[in-house]
Amino acid sequence: MIKVGVIGVGTVGTSVVQILKDNADVISARAGVNISVKSGVVKNLAKDRGLDIVITDNVDDILNDSEIDIVVELMGGIEEPFEVVKRALNSGKAVVTANKALLAYHRYELQAIAKDIAFEYEASVAGGIPIITALRDGLSANHIESIMGIMNGTCNYMMTKMTNEGVDYDDILKESQELGYAEADPSFDVGGFDAAHKLLILASIAYGIDAKPEDILIEGIDNVTQDDISFAKEFGYAIKLLGIAKKDANEVELRVHACLIKQEEMIAKIDGVMNGISVVGDKVGETLYYGPGAGGDATASAVVANIIDIARSGKSTPMLGFDKPMEGKLTLKPTAKIESKYYLRINVSDKAGVLAKITKLFEDNNISIETMLQRPSSQQSANLLISTHTAIEKNIQKMIKEIKTLDFVISTPVMIRIV
Repeated sequence: MIKVGVIGVGTVGTSVVQILKDNADVISARAGVNISVKSGVVKNLAKDRGLDIVITDNVDDILNDSEIDIVVELMGGIEEPFEVVKRALNSGKAVVTANKALLAYHRYELQAIAKDIAFEYEASVAGGIPIITALRDGLSANHIESIMGIMNGTCNYMMTKMTNEGVDYDDILKESQELGYAEADPSFDVGGFDAAHKLLILASIAYGIDAKPEDILIEGIDNVTQDDISFAKEFGYAIKLLGIAKKDANEVELRVHACLIKQEEMIAKIDGVMNGISVVGDKVGETLYYGPGAGGDATASAVVANIIDIARSGKSTPMLGFDKPMEGKLTLKPTAKIESKYYLRINVSDKAGVLAKITKLFEDNNISIETMLQRPSSQQSANLLISTHTAIEKNIQKMIKEIKTLDFVISTPVMIRIV
């Protein structure tokens, strides 16, 4: 009998307990042993969760319980769960977590502590999609050329509604909050930070890169308007928030931001709250993973799958995909060196000479224009909608600063990268 303690019996934790009970027959058959939840930790003991397990508000009741073999950490946050997980590993207990923020900051420290003790985290990226297992095990014979994915269902739902129904950003954000897709403070989702945490975890498995969120390019979708979506449609693009990891020689670029992506690409077709991740290996080519990226049962399904894996083998080897560092270690590419095509929306006074001055700045910064449209914004202003050929991030950022200083530019230019 394998006994489990769940720290954080919220939506996902409740689903974990219920799945282990409801599907006990198939789970025990696949694991080769019976698995049950002995106890759970909550913050509010007064709330009835309808579960037939011991409920406590003290993590020590699980961490000090010698009968508990596996600790499931579903607390959320960073530093407090880090201390809890360290204690669990140091006491010899296996750990399963869905905590992407914890791993974004402390995954290498936890790998060093865990050693041969099982530490699994499939649910930390893309909910019910088994992307960790696919990347760490199924594609382990490959050099990973790139990872590109929709890793935040809230942003994807919002962009889908804006694209398909013409809804404005503020209206769809309010609706997403009412539906429970976005928090009261939505910045973690719409600002790209949630997707960035997930991308960093995948990049560690694919490339052995030890980067923190502060080290990489992170932008959100809060500047996207119907003008941008109209331009995208006209030129055969969809706009998605993507997490991108790409190997270039001995460097890896990591970035999260809104992208214009060709409508025929499979990633562009993924709508609503669903997630989708494309992985390109040097031997297998492109593989695509699609499914629900959040939700109690979907995330809990991944947690329980990890519990079953631990029950079968008893250890996690290797946690982040490498038994030893790769020779010729890959390094993080500086953001300024990233190369991309770009789209810019520049709101300007509608008067003579404006276009010539704008195009001169493009020329001065060695940026070649591919397409340009002018759309009226008001009686006195217009939006210049411009796409470029491949340019260097440093040059684009320098040019945007210069554009902002022009007296006929009404607001800060909006830039979206083109994949």
